[in-house]
Amino acid sequence: MEEPDEELCFPLLLNASCRRPAEQRGGADVVFYVLLSCVSMVTVTLNLLVIVSISHFRVLHTPTNLLLLSLAVSDLLVGLLLMPGRLLRAGGCWSLGSAACGGFYLASFVLTSASVGNMVLVSVDRYVAICEPLSYPSRVTRPRVTVCVCLCWSCSLLYNAVILRHFLRRPDRYNSCHGECVIRVDAVTRAFDMALTFVGPILAIVALYLRVFAAAASQARAVRSQIAGVARRADAPAGGSSRKAATAVSAVVLLFLLCFFPFFCSTLVPAGGAAGVAFYVFGVWWLYCNSCFNPLIYAFFYPWFRRSLRLIASLQILQPGSCHADVLAPAGGGAALSRH
Repeated sequence: MEEPDEELCFPLLLNASCRRPAEQRGGADVVFYVLLSCVSMVTVTLNLLVIVSISHFRVLHTPTNLLLLSLAVSDLLVGLLLMPGRLLRAGGCWSLGSAACGGFYLASFVLTSASVGNMVLVSVDRYVAICEPLSYPSRVTRPRVTVCVCLCWSCSLLYNAVILRHFLRRPDRYNSCHGECVIRVDAVTRAFDMALTFVGPILAIVALYLRVFAAAASQARAVRSQIAGVARRADAPAGGSSRKAATAVSAVVLLFLLCFFPFFCSTLVPAGGAAGVAFYVFGVWWLYCNSCFNPLIYAFFYPWFRRSLRLIASLQILQPGSCHADVLAPAGGGAALSRH
């Protein structure tokens, strides 16, 4: 009896099976898989900590933090679903079937759009908070933010389901053999999707943050003009706070551009040869890395996250009444647990 060909993804299917890539036949690149697996685990861990912190401590149930919670959920799913799926595809053989292939691509499109939408909502929130602080409490409320978050996810799901409607009916329509998971999107759809999910959000975010920078500079000048003489010491914290805010905003915009731009460039340029494929793979994984950077930017820059992290690490959140802990307390005051 002839032994199964080890070069095939499904040896029993013979000619109907895909063949493993040549570089995969001698064993997987251990460093590559270990590194990307670590990125996936770190992404899941960081975003899970953000979700637990905001969900558990009631003092953090603010409109802004609800947006961060939604962003963390999308980033968590990227690390939990998309990164392992890409690792499986990188092995050269898709063994989960056509239905899972369709679900993987739908999740990939939806989570990317939802993450971009959440970042736009965060930008709008910061714009209103800094440029229109007096009207912020009445305009940005928890119910309104909840509605915006639900609309963001619903529109993302509906939009991408329409784009992928033909593919989802037959996820194996573009496969040439068993063990393949391939999708093709025409050039017009790719261009429209880029305009809607990249160019449009980028322009909106940049426009909003330019207004934020202008408002912050104007406020800083007003403070410096009003505080003089004896009150000069109050000017240093205000200036430092403005600089810190400007630095954080710059990091947000820069990392967003750095993470998303290579991916969308690779989707517009047909992948030709090894260089084109390598650029596309790099673009996809660099895009996914944005989900790992987001909790660092939006959470680790906030002192309340470091305090809540200490309570989580020490398992104090398991104590009765821990949800009432004031993690917003100044560093000197700690985050004492209180019972109500």
